[in-house]
Amino acid sequence: MKVLAAMSGGVDSAVAAARAAEDGHEVVGVHMALSKNRDQRRTGSRGCCTVEDASDARRAADRIGIPYYVWDLSDDFHDLVVEDFLSEYAAGRTPNPCVRCNERIKFASLLERATLLGFDAVCTGHYASIRTDGPGGTPSLHRSRNMAKDQSYVLAVMGPDAVARSLFPLGEYETKDEVRAEAHARGLGVSTKPDSYDICFVADGDTRGFLERNLGEAPGEVLDDTGAVIGAHRGTHGFTIGQRKGLGIEHPAADGAPRYVVDIDPTSRQVVVGAAELLSTRELIATDVVLFEPLLVGREVRAQIRAHGDAIPAQVLEVPAAAAPAPGDAASATSTAAHSSTEATATVTTPAPASPPGSRLRVRLETPLRGVAPGQTVVLYDDDRVLAAATLEHRA
Repeated sequence: MKVLAAMSGGVDSAVAAARAAEDGHEVVGVHMALSKNRDQRRTGSRGCCTVEDASDARRAADRIGIPYYVWDLSDDFHDLVVEDFLSEYAAGRTPNPCVRCNERIKFASLLERATLLGFDAVCTGHYASIRTDGPGGTPSLHRSRNMAKDQSYVLAVMGPDAVARSLFPLGEYETKDEVRAEAHARGLGVSTKPDSYDICFVADGDTRGFLERNLGEAPGEVLDDTGAVIGAHRGTHGFTIGQRKGLGIEHPAADGAPRYVVDIDPTSRQVVVGAAELLSTRELIATDVVLFEPLLVGREVRAQIRAHGDAIPAQVLEVPAAAAPAPGDAASATSTAAHSSTEATATVTTPAPASPPGSRLRVRLETPLRGVAPGQTVVLYDDDRVLAAATLEHRA
């Protein structure tokens, strides 16, 4: 196959590209320049897609022996990820920029360009697995064997069509040390490079400062759950549901218990705080549903709302109407996957039904979950297989 390997400049993408080339694919490496600041520098583990990263990616491609290019996707990244991040916080929601980046840049934009250039698949260093149920079957997305690094949650929004044209060679590694050891054995200089973390476009780690610089100040009141004013703030965008510190509270609670953000209203500029019990959620309602296979009402699943959070038992209460299978059509809702982590097909044989605008997904959690916020992504699993992803709108 003709494969476009996304090379971030880190050890994971370098080993993934090397594995793809070793498997006999015709591989071309590409580094996506996402920062508008061409002088941006990496500070330890903070930041990514910097000048240093582009240079590291080039050296890795040279060592592997594959062609290498740099693509400037900074405008796409700013418009589709950074602006979305700012607008979501301005609306009182809690976005996950890594989910949006994977959805809109690392797969939508990258795969679109790869297709136009005649590539059959894209290859990345994500920790996830792709498996196919028999010859000509539909590829499905699964968790990585390395659960500490598993990225199936942030990849779930890419959908089945993109999964069918992707390679994730690192999905079967059990530890990051194994990946580093392989990079060292291959003579890749990035074998000891630290992982990047935090939000890449907030390289100093000060998310609140980044929001204030870009959204400005919009002073408002902090209220308790009775409606009494107990403090002031400089902008609702500095808060997230479940937040405990930095609330601007002038008086402690009468019972001395800690208080948390339980509601945010950007229109009135009010932030409501209350006891931890007010954060408990049993029901999740989400829209922008991405289905990997049809879901039946009543199906038992596991729901995850944070990249490295626990997936807790849940039951499907409502599915997008146009995507719901006929009663008893269990065959379309379950499958037994066979391992095939390094093969990709050009098309999806039986694509999962699309979710029409306005459709929603509703699940009931077996146990209450705290800190659920609109804007977060919920991903449903059957064991280690991704079933669906959607954006949370409400909690009940």
